[in-house]
Amino acid sequence: MSERAAQAPVPDTVTPGGQFARTSAEVAREHDASEPDTAPPQRRRRRGKDGAWPFVFLAPLMLGIVVFYFWPIVATVLNSFSTFGPFGGRTFAGLENYAKLFQDSFIPRAILNTAIYTGIVLLGIPIAVGIASLLTQKGLRFSRFYQILFFLPAVSMPVAVALVWRMIFNKEFGIINYALSLVGIEGPYWVTAPGWSLLAVSIVGLWSSLPLAVIILSAGLQGIPPELYEAAQLDGAGPARQFRSVTVPLLTPSIFFLTIITAINGFQLFDLLFAMMGQANPAMADTQSLVYLFYAEAFRQNDQGYASVIALLILLIIGLITLLQFRMQRRWVHYE
Repeated sequence: MSERAAQAPVPDTVTPGGQFARTSAEVAREHDASEPDTAPPQRRRRRGKDGAWPFVFLAPLMLGIVVFYFWPIVATVLNSFSTFGPFGGRTFAGLENYAKLFQDSFIPRAILNTAIYTGIVLLGIPIAVGIASLLTQKGLRFSRFYQILFFLPAVSMPVAVALVWRMIFNKEFGIINYALSLVGIEGPYWVTAPGWSLLAVSIVGLWSSLPLAVIILSAGLQGIPPELYEAAQLDGAGPARQFRSVTVPLLTPSIFFLTIITAINGFQLFDLLFAMMGQANPAMADTQSLVYLFYAEAFRQNDQGYASVIALLILLIIGLITLLQFRMQRRWVHYE
């Protein structure tokens, strides 16, 4: 009903002077109010008594979120303003730990290493798009077997994967250097040489990120209506043009999701780096990530206050990158 119709006077409600007394909207409201409540008595009682039950059922979940998510952040902020003795005890240090952050020469290198690793791992997303497109082609035999094969690294233990790749990158008997020697190239010390070690870790990180990306993109490809490809084919679009104009635009929500989680995981690099290189590696000082630097300060140097500042720095960087990605998604993500 339009606004003018709602305000129109009702012909059968006129005053003795000829003025209309009520509008049709008022009559409708009175009619609705005069109707009896036909709901069962149990449902009417439930409307007034179940107000607190949703909060009762949500209380355990909210308690877990507060205890395991919000309180650690608050505790980290409090620790960042303190210094801790070797045998316990806390002393208020003010902004001393934050001043140390700007004077630490390892921080810029750790940020650069983490950013390089994250950038290389993000290159796996376009690779995963191509792999997922091949695996979801119609008529492909053993497609389920290939999908399971690609997903196997995702269910493998990260430490076991790192140890296997460490043997592959070995200078003396690694398969990569052996293959290079067949063409007359002497392979480098992949894991113990500065520069090469970061590249080796990044390659393994890229390889490890492919399974989840392929699975997510395969699900996104299966959700694209076949009619769109038929319409594009009728317009004369070939396979390459269909991939650029239909597949990629409709996959952008899945690609955006992958960029978010890949960037977050990239800036949390620790276990792969720790397992592949080890603490006594001479190249670790030039290859360490932000999380490894946090580990070294908190558990090896026992400087929990300064380690808390590094943890807050990691949180800030991840938050800013995620915010930037959400702001930029409006330019390239297509939800329709």
